[in-house]
Amino acid sequence: MPIWKRNLLVCWFGMFVAGIGMSQIAPVLPLYIQHLGIHDASSIAQLSGIAFGVTYIISAIFSPIWGHFADKFGRKPMILRASLGMALVIGCMGFAPNVYVLIGLRLLQGAITGYSTACTALIATQTDKEHAGYALGTLSTGSIAGSLFGPIIGGFIEENLGFQPVFFITGALLLIAFILTLLFVQESFVRRDKTVLGTKTMWKSIPEKSLTITLLVTFFAISLGLYSIEPIVTVYVTHLTAGSGHIALLAGLAFSASGLANIIAAPRLGKLSDKIGAHKVMLVALIAAGIIYIPQAFVQNPWQLVGLRFLLGLAIAGLNPSVNTLVKKITPESLTAGVFGYTMSAGYLGVFGGSVLGGQVAAYLGIHYVFFITSALLLINAVWVYFKVYSKLCSREKRIDLLN
Repeated sequence: MPIWKRNLLVCWFGMFVAGIGMSQIAPVLPLYIQHLGIHDASSIAQLSGIAFGVTYIISAIFSPIWGHFADKFGRKPMILRASLGMALVIGCMGFAPNVYVLIGLRLLQGAITGYSTACTALIATQTDKEHAGYALGTLSTGSIAGSLFGPIIGGFIEENLGFQPVFFITGALLLIAFILTLLFVQESFVRRDKTVLGTKTMWKSIPEKSLTITLLVTFFAISLGLYSIEPIVTVYVTHLTAGSGHIALLAGLAFSASGLANIIAAPRLGKLSDKIGAHKVMLVALIAAGIIYIPQAFVQNPWQLVGLRFLLGLAIAGLNPSVNTLVKKITPESLTAGVFGYTMSAGYLGVFGGSVLGGQVAAYLGIHYVFFITSALLLINAVWVYFKVYSKLCSREKRIDLLN
């Protein structure tokens, strides 16, 4: 097996488990907080929001920092650091004596993040140009699948085994990812700079600032759109089923359908971006995603919602690998991990922002407006991408063809 494929397999497994580690606590968090001694309903809701959101906020802050260190010391050492650190911290959550220790551990989990950043940078820099889109597309499915299936996996383990095994099993899987990385991942890394560039210095060194900003905003919009339904999906499914049974199952299917579609389509769309250009795939996928949100507001039963969420996953599958491929293309190799760190930060903020947006819009305007507003944001982003990315890169390709 080529080294890049072996690296991809190990990193995909790690990204999947890391995604589970970030999200598996969602369905069990209120119950676990109650188990830890908090019984007031409003306090449980407040502390659940803090415990869930703090990991993503802190991760958004620390991802670029760990990205800088990955550019200095290598991506594999950062993967090992993050996987071992998360294995220990998540495992310790099962021993939390009270809710405040749990929140502290969730905060620490966000601070030691950087796994996805290092994996993405390693695959981007250690994979040949012909396979970069396919590799990054495949890798992106790991994180998304883990984040989307994590709540279902966490809920299943809690229901059948109890609270503590949720954390112990996830920690054990991350420890396996650490061991696999240590034994099988290979990186050809040459340390170029003796010092880690500061944020301002690194930003000045980026040659394509306008394109980079557009890609960061696009990655934020993708994550925001994907997670905007999370706070309302159960309520929406309850409304669609008129109070019949299996609400939790149908809500889980509606939420995870996009993850399944992403796993199926992302590697194929990554290959397509290698052939025709990532900027073309990204624009079409962004428009398609924006359009598919609209009919979700008019569905008559949960299965229609599941079907449309699956189609949404197919569209979004073309976005993550395209963004990562373009980031690699326009960023010097010595800054790759640092810029990918900012990309991951944008994604974490999108997850948090999507959850907040969906809940607030549904509360003040109604559930249907969540889909309309998310669609509008994605379509506006598509217009921006057309002028800032698509047109610019197409013009550049034409100039290169004329010179040849």
